[in-house]
Amino acid sequence: MDLTNSQIMTIILPIAFIQLALTITALVVCARAEQTRGPKWMWVLIILLVNIIGAVLFFIFGRRQD
Repeated sequence: MDLTNSQIMTIILPIAFIQLALTITALVVCARAEQTRGPKWMWVLIILLVNIIGAVLFFIFGRRQD
């Protein structure tokens, strides 16, 4: 199965957009949170360096519900 460049871009662009939206949302939520589980700088690094999974990990484990 050979994919053309336009077919590859059709697959990659939505994933890249989702990753960018998740990263920005997670960074904003982390910055606005009064407290997180663990230091904020650690969550910022996880969000930025672990791609989509980092933002998901922050939303699952990083936010503190008080």
